[in-house]
Amino acid sequence: MFRKGDRLPATRELAGLLGLNRTTVSAAYEILESEGLISGHVGKGSFVTGSPQNGGSTVDWSGLLEHNETPAGNPAPPAGKEVIRFVMSRPSDALFPLDDFRAACQAVLCRSDLADILQLGSPSGYEPLRRHLLESALLQGLATADDDLIITNGCQQALDLIGRVLLRPGDAVAVEDPIYAGLKNLLSGMGARLDGVPVGADGMDVMHLERTLERERPRFLVVTSNFQNPTGATLPLNARRTLLGAAHAAGVPVIENDAYCELRYRGQALPSLKQLDTRGGTVLLRSFSKVSFPGLRVGWALGPKRLIERLRHAKEASDLHTDQLSQAVLLEFVESGKLEAHRERVLAAGAERLAATLEACREFLPAGTRWTEPEGGMNVWVRLPQPLNASELLPRAQKDGVAYMPGRYFEVSRRDAGALRLSFAGLPPEQIRKGLEILGRVVAGDLEKSAESVGPVPAMV
Repeated sequence: MFRKGDRLPATRELAGLLGLNRTTVSAAYEILESEGLISGHVGKGSFVTGSPQNGGSTVDWSGLLEHNETPAGNPAPPAGKEVIRFVMSRPSDALFPLDDFRAACQAVLCRSDLADILQLGSPSGYEPLRRHLLESALLQGLATADDDLIITNGCQQALDLIGRVLLRPGDAVAVEDPIYAGLKNLLSGMGARLDGVPVGADGMDVMHLERTLERERPRFLVVTSNFQNPTGATLPLNARRTLLGAAHAAGVPVIENDAYCELRYRGQALPSLKQLDTRGGTVLLRSFSKVSFPGLRVGWALGPKRLIERLRHAKEASDLHTDQLSQAVLLEFVESGKLEAHRERVLAAGAERLAATLEACREFLPAGTRWTEPEGGMNVWVRLPQPLNASELLPRAQKDGVAYMPGRYFEVSRRDAGALRLSFAGLPPEQIRKGLEILGRVVAGDLEKSAESVGPVPAMV
């Protein structure tokens, strides 16, 4: 008895089982397929799809979705296992000032214009917040009179809208390698061809970028100037200027994905690419998600008016308008001074957690392991000693009680089997220390097994 979704035996196999000619079985399969009872897929076989007479769908969903599979998400730990998770790049909810947030909500709910806030509004965002952000950008030298701003559902929606407006299937886009997995999946899903530019301790390799821009002429370049995800690297000032010069020479727009800029724990803040760009070729993306409440999903894009207007049309076609209530609450939280007070707590906690991560890496990870040492952000990039593979090591690490993101989730074209990302911001220092102690034992154990499997090197005589 076959059920819907079951794979049928191959025609040769079924013919042998039934003692029939293969041609007879093939003809029967063709009749069943013509009546919508089964569906054949080259190289995969035939599958039961159900009967239209009995309410089954005549739509071949498997075929339609075959070339549009969403890449796998974060690796899941074994069920029921208590695992220290260095997996999610997000703030700690233990730091959320919930009473202050409730007060901001109450203040908005008591306003006389609440009915207007609850109405459909502009796709550009809640106008008082949009105006506040634009005025702040002008004061900071981030914006000029030729710029405009649109509020989006986080930086991810801003990137999605830019892709919708600027990309055509097959277009090249220059990106960091390794790259934030959400951006990689977004652009790949739009049919873009990703040209990966290596990222080192000082961010994107601008010399490699110059060659890529000259050779490929991509539709645009996406770069994270501060505390890049996944590596934590920051682009130095001279490299920022070189990058802008190369992009201008090639006529390629720069999309500056700067969601982590507020999370600097030490060192001197650098001017953004948008501030350094005097020719109007840069679009700046920022967000409240890393310093306040990620669940509110409030980000924005700042750039040339012509582009922002096109983004507004694309956003209106997608979701009509943004959530004005959450944006009004966030603006109240900002103007009350509570956001800045919260940010100070986030910076203090982030500095402590980054220090705990780097100290634990030095103490517990075996010799030959390397890692980045960022001045802020939420992530540290680790490279295990050869010949270890971070993906193969993960199940053993999860079994012992620690999880991380293997580097393969972030790679574009360069394979780095030993790489992994540690996201530390959501964990208290004692858990960070315990998790890295576990990881160090797992890595050391695997190294020992690798050495034993190689065996002694024979003497040359």
